[in-house]
Amino acid sequence: MVDQMIDVKALGKVAVLMGGRSAEREVSLMSGNGVLAALRARGVDAHAFDPAERRLDELAREGFDRCFIALHGRFGEDGTVQGALELLGIPYTGPGVMASSVAMDKLMTKRIWLAEGLPTPAWRQVHSAEETLAAFEALGAPMIVKPVREGSTIGLTKVMTAEQCEAAYAMASGQDPMVMCEQFIDGDEVTCPVLGTDAQARALPVIRIVAPDGNYDYQNKYFTDDTKYLVPCGLPAGEEEAIQAIVLKAYRTLGCRGWARADVMIDRQTRRPWLLEINTSPGMTGHSLVPMSARATGLSYEDLCVQVLAGAALDNPSAIRSGA
Repeated sequence: MVDQMIDVKALGKVAVLMGGRSAEREVSLMSGNGVLAALRARGVDAHAFDPAERRLDELAREGFDRCFIALHGRFGEDGTVQGALELLGIPYTGPGVMASSVAMDKLMTKRIWLAEGLPTPAWRQVHSAEETLAAFEALGAPMIVKPVREGSTIGLTKVMTAEQCEAAYAMASGQDPMVMCEQFIDGDEVTCPVLGTDAQARALPVIRIVAPDGNYDYQNKYFTDDTKYLVPCGLPAGEEEAIQAIVLKAYRTLGCRGWARADVMIDRQTRRPWLLEINTSPGMTGHSLVPMSARATGLSYEDLCVQVLAGAALDNPSAIRSGA
C-alpha cells in the first residue's frame, strides 16, 4: 500500500504530461492515460496535458502545483521539459535536468558508468556506413546498431553480417544523427526499477524478460502478449541481489532521483551482468515493467503513481513558485 502519510489533497492540482513530440508519442499517451486514471482513483486532482498541443507556460497560468511526467523519449525524457519546469518553478516527477539529459544520451551514460567502474558492453560511435562496418569488424557478430538518443528499441538493428551494416546505419541515423554500435551480450535480459532519492532509493525486484525468439522489439514490448515477464525472476542464488546493487549504483552515479528503470544483460557463459541503459521516465502501460515489479512488493499501480507523484521535486527547491 501507498505510504499512509501521503495526503493526496496536499499534492494540489496535478498535470499529467503525456503525448509530446517524440517517436514514442503513442506509448506516452498510453502511459499518461493510465497514470491519469490511477491518480484520479486515489482522489488526486489530476488533469491531462499534452505539450505537443499546448504551451508549457499554460501550466503556471492555470495554477498547476506539480507535474507527473509520462512523456517518453526526446522533448520529455531528455532534460528539456525538466528545464522548462525548473524555470516555471513547478515540481516534477523523476530525475532532474542534468540526470535526464545524460541518461537520454547512451554514449555519455556509458562514459560515466565506465569511469565509475560499472560494467557496460563495448561500443563505438559511428558517423557512416563505412564506420559501422569497421565497428562490426572490431566488435564482432552479433552487433547492435542504434540511435544514441532514442528509446523503446526505435531504430535499433541486430546486425549478424557485414552486409547488414549499411541498412542498420541508415535506420539508426534516420532517428538521430548520433549513432552507436554496441557489443551484443548473449544471455538473460532483465530489468530493475529503482524508487526514491539518495539514501532512501531502493531497487525493486528484478524482472526477467523472455521475448519470442529473443526479440524484445517495439512490437513485443507494447502490442503483443507473447513476451513473458518473470517475477520472481528465477535467477541463480545471489544474482538478483548483485544486479540490484549494480543498478542502484548506476542510478546514483547519474544523479537520478524519484524513479527510473535500468536494463541489464547477463552473459550466458560468465553470468556477468552488463548495464545497457537507464530509463528516467519509465513506461506505465499495461505491458510496462515498473508497475509489474512494484506489484511483486505489494504496491498497486494506483499507489505507485501516488508515491512517484509525492516525490516530485526541483533541482533548486527554492525556485518553487508562490502558491505551489
